[in-house]
Amino acid sequence: VQLQASGGGLVQPGGSLRLSCVASGFSWDLYAIAWFRQAPGKEREGVSCISSISASDGSTRYVDSVKGRFTISRDNAKKTVYLQMNSLKAEDTAVYYCASMRHPRQPCTLWDFDFDAWGQGTLVTVSS
Repeated sequence: VQLQASGGGLVQPGGSLRLSCVASGFSWDLYAIAWFRQAPGKEREGVSCISSISASDGSTRYVDSVKGRFTISRDNAKKTVYLQMNSLKAEDTAVYYCASMRHPRQPCTLWDFDFDAWGQGTLVTVSS
């Protein structure tokens, strides 16, 4: 199982970025995928997740702090999950990780103990 996250960078407050997570080595379409982030000196938190089509029809979840600003989506043909981040704030600065859920065909959660495969992380810096 491999997850490759990319798309991070430096952006001004109010700007946008799109993160990508490309998967290989497993039956991608059966598993929920999530984005987590970890800011300096803070614990890792779940940002958003998307279920597989076979479980909850690809339902999504968001942490309250990003609702209305971030959108998660998945392209099963490309084995890619995207996180579109708009109206970025300084507090969104963190390393963002994508992760695959431990068990297939389960609705997604934002609890990191439910995930057992992690990408390497991509740094998002929001600063003027």
